[in-house]
Amino acid sequence: MKKSYVFGVGAVLTACLLSSPALADNARHENHGRAKNIIFMVPDGMGLSDVTAARIFKNGPNGDRLSFETMSTIGYQSTHAANATVTDSSSAAAAWAVGEKFNNGEVSCHAEDGLDCANAPKTILELAKAMGKATGLVATSQISHATPAAFGAHTFSRDCGVEIARQYIEETGVDVILGGGVYRSKPMCDAPYPLSVGLTQEDIVASAQSLGYGIAGDKDGLEAAVTGKTDKLLGMFTPFNAGKTVEMFRVDPTMAYPAAEPTLAEMTDAALDILEHDRDGMFLVVEGSQIDWENHANNAARQLAEMLGFEEAVQVVRNWVAEKKSRMQDTLVVVVADHETGGHAINGPGNRLSEAGEIVTAGWTTTDHTATDTIIWAQGPGSESFGRALDNTNLFWLMIDAMKK
Repeated sequence: MKKSYVFGVGAVLTACLLSSPALADNARHENHGRAKNIIFMVPDGMGLSDVTAARIFKNGPNGDRLSFETMSTIGYQSTHAANATVTDSSSAAAAWAVGEKFNNGEVSCHAEDGLDCANAPKTILELAKAMGKATGLVATSQISHATPAAFGAHTFSRDCGVEIARQYIEETGVDVILGGGVYRSKPMCDAPYPLSVGLTQEDIVASAQSLGYGIAGDKDGLEAAVTGKTDKLLGMFTPFNAGKTVEMFRVDPTMAYPAAEPTLAEMTDAALDILEHDRDGMFLVVEGSQIDWENHANNAARQLAEMLGFEEAVQVVRNWVAEKKSRMQDTLVVVVADHETGGHAINGPGNRLSEAGEIVTAGWTTTDHTATDTIIWAQGPGSESFGRALDNTNLFWLMIDAMKK
């Protein structure tokens, strides 16, 4: 069912809740406060066996749980797209961002609405911004890759990466954008999106500067932006169409990480420092994008490296929340994968117990996504509502309800 978003943001939130009355009623009874801040964290492509493998490597079979495993609420979600049992990242993220099912490849825009997406529904990031909140997108993929795109842009295809980046800056006005370079566009995007035709990464940077964004191209620039109390920041730490460097040093200490490139945890820390200046709160998306990429490649070691990088980013967020009582009362943190990738399983070692620092024997069923449900971990105001069997579209409504209480 299509929704109208032409009226004020308060009416939008009410309309959203009325569109899903049963879910809203359940959420309302379970919600014990308003979420001034929402931090939505996505370990893209992560399945439960990935969690087990990372925990064994980090702490051993009998060791401590990973940080997000100790959050107060655990549920799970189904992930199918509107047109396929197995989802892709753009349709899965759009379900979170808008609360509706989308076809694979669509970025918070139904194809039947027209390629210009003029009638596309507002995303939860846009609604948060309309409420006066600061907004952010942090990813280890290209900044305009599928998952962050669904929160900050509207296109008929995830392959229109330059247009997506342009919309972040020139239309949505996302306050903090940190990650890899701009995702490339395919020729099919030229006619529908003439404003992005021929734009380079340098053009995106120039546009951002003209609109008051600070620019960071390396770790020093990121730290300077935080120290200088920048309110708006665009940080791209790899070239055009490149994701960030795999954090392999976490698995193999002999492997060096580029000194000039911030890790996911460091980008997350910087985003929190900048966004918390807004008195109305924040809506921040943090994606460990390349867990998915390494599962596609069936590469267990690199998957572990990205899992541990994401785990550290979660710990940064949880530490930030725990620093102040007001943050603990006001901040909803949700950790959930958009889908599972690779059909990863732990097949060994057999006949003995693994040790900390050991990479388990991995098995795989595919190099693509699977339709397996994914786990939800949550804490903070409204988190109780996530502790059950949900569809990915439900998460939008629960976050809307948490923001409006």
